[in-house]
Amino acid sequence: MRAKRTLREKIETRIARKRADDVFLTREFRDLGGEDQVLRVLRGLVREKRLVRLGHGVYGRAVVSRLSGEPILYSRNGFLGASRQALTKLGVTWEPTGAEQAYNEGRSTQVPVNPVVRVKGRFSRRLRDGSQELVLERLSVPLMRQRVPNLPRPWYRRLTKARCQKPAGG
Repeated sequence: MRAKRTLREKIETRIARKRADDVFLTREFRDLGGEDQVLRVLRGLVREKRLVRLGHGVYGRAVVSRLSGEPILYSRNGFLGASRQALTKLGVTWEPTGAEQAYNEGRSTQVPVNPVVRVKGRFSRRLRDGSQELVLERLSVPLMRQRVPNLPRPWYRRLTKARCQKPAGG
């Protein structure tokens, strides 16, 4: 009779099967067990230096550094690529910054070094790996789209308009 696999073994095999993914969310393992059990297993994998915690509920693959013996994030595109993958999995709309777009289009020779991403909507989590932290820029909506029709003028505009008009007898 085959022994039942533990939750830890199930999570490890799922992580091993997803070779294309460098980032994992706790909700990806929700079907395997309870939330507390899954978090306990993930904390154990972080302690054993097989995963790196990037943020609340966000974990990344790790390899042990030959130089320091500490776990480092294992991602083909580095921390920025892993954080973008995490944002996509979290359902956050993002786009590259203007500096990165200019470099990719050949309009600039300055290479963007800091991990910065433009985010649309509400997102306030912090994603970090060691000393690197993802910087979020807010993607603003153009002013023309923000205008709401048929609103009464604010009281200060009425006062300013009345002051600017010339008196009738002058």
